Amino acid sequence: MNRLLQRTLRALLLLTVISALGLSAFAAPAQAQRPNVISIAFTQEPDSLNPMYTTQYFAGLARSLYLKGAWDFDDNLNPVPVLATEIPSAENGGISADGKVITIRLRNDAKWSDGTPVTSDDFVFTAEMYASEKNSPLGRGVFSSSVGAVVTAPDAQTVVVTFPEPYAPWAANLFGAVLPAHVLRPVFESAGTLDGADWNTNPIVVNGPFLLKEYARGQFLLFERNPNYVGGVAKLEQILITIVPDEAAQVAAIKAGASDLGVFLAPADALDLQASASVEIVTVTSGYNEGWFFNLRQDEAAGHPALQDVNVRRAISLAIDRQELIEGLLNNLQGAAVSFWDGTPYQDPTLSAPEYNPDQAAALLDAAGWVVGADGIRAKDGVPLKLRYATNMRGLRRDAQQVIEQQLLKVGIAVELINYDNRQFLASYESEGPIARGQFDVAQWAISPQFPDPNTSRFLISEIGTAENNYVGANWSHVRDAELDALFIQQRTTVDYADRVAIFHQISRIVTENVYWMPLWQDKDIWSISTRLSGVKISGGTAFWNVLEWEAK
Repeated sequence: MNRLLQRTLRALLLLTVISALGLSAFAAPAQAQRPNVISIAFTQEPDSLNPMYTTQYFAGLARSLYLKGAWDFDDNLNPVPVLATEIPSAENGGISADGKVITIRLRNDAKWSDGTPVTSDDFVFTAEMYASEKNSPLGRGVFSSSVGAVVTAPDAQTVVVTFPEPYAPWAANLFGAVLPAHVLRPVFESAGTLDGADWNTNPIVVNGPFLLKEYARGQFLLFERNPNYVGGVAKLEQILITIVPDEAAQVAAIKAGASDLGVFLAPADALDLQASASVEIVTVTSGYNEGWFFNLRQDEAAGHPALQDVNVRRAISLAIDRQELIEGLLNNLQGAAVSFWDGTPYQDPTLSAPEYNPDQAAALLDAAGWVVGADGIRAKDGVPLKLRYATNMRGLRRDAQQVIEQQLLKVGIAVELINYDNRQFLASYESEGPIARGQFDVAQWAISPQFPDPNTSRFLISEIGTAENNYVGANWSHVRDAELDALFIQQRTTVDYADRVAIFHQISRIVTENVYWMPLWQDKDIWSISTRLSGVKISGGTAFWNVLEWEAK
């Protein structure tokens, strides 16, 4: 282990202890800073380093350092070519006249870190792995049977994607990262699956601007610049990602100079850092909105029976005072969310943030037969209205749990507060993820559509995991709405922008009226950037898209 790494880890360990003991006045040693070497503290460890097996935000950040695909999205949310020579369009022949065929032309100088050329075979293999029933990815995306994209390779530098129908959200859903066929195909052929591949946690052959040099689980990931990256050589020599237990440890590390970027900061922490550290605070829209998913399952992992009643879900929404959350926890740095598509043209403009009306909430619960008992908790047919309220270990969410618990008690709803480990919270069914397995009644986290595209698979009936599909799918709530399903399928084939916006307005109304997802607050990404860094431009689509240009004094 090199000296810089040892010093940084010692500093972060001490900072964690100091934070835990509340010794904020103690002067902790800063990292030994070197030019063009930076550290970033993550409050969540990536749950997988293979994009097939994760939807976690922090895993996506790390992946953008070591694994690339056809294109990234810049800080204006425009696609920029990476492995592709250009973005497909009708003008350059990349999009067929009927909108069903996307042709991606690849650079001929891209290589994997072991010197093997990146070719169309890697793209075909990636598609095959997502589609294969022998694998258990978190979702099959465009390669699922419901979308049916077929990928072929007429030559080494050409990838042809054919859809059975026009597919409007292709740019945000095609090959954000590709897998090394020459490394993983033998694994798949030998083991019959990639689910347990060593590469999933130790991707030593990659194609990004940085190489994973060392990974100590639960402690750090050390990246070193890739001298053979197709986009050029990064100005930074190394990036050290350290895993810290919570936001307090991250803030302490930033203040001490042991973390050069603040990631996914809580609003109160951002205000604190702005006043007390040499940083710039940057807010980026990335399509995320904090909200609740309801467990609407009717199988052995069913949620609370009250949640099957839309009026109970409406009552829960009415009982939550979002303004108290925004003022008390968010320091007014985030606004109340309106819908899953908040802040985009796809949100129905006639909708507004849910109101706070505990009297109406109580009336709806009374009408639904959930009556207040002697203990102040509602019940029906002997079943108390007590909900398993699950989220991860993020401090802001745990604080929100405490506030919302008291708000719900005012209308006779009790909750059991559950905090799952950050790494496990959104894991797949195969990996025993508690939300994927229905171990909740209401679950809170921030989720984005396929930003910057509005498409999402969270509400599709075809994305409900079953024994028949190896429990693969993103609809962990088990929403079953035929009208909603039809609209989601229709928007995918609608290439006219205005028509697609109109369909999403219908979709957002249905989701809102039926409370399939309950908004809490907008969750724009808040970053801090050390003043020793220059050239950093954060994107809401591909956060580290211009990492080649980053420099550190």
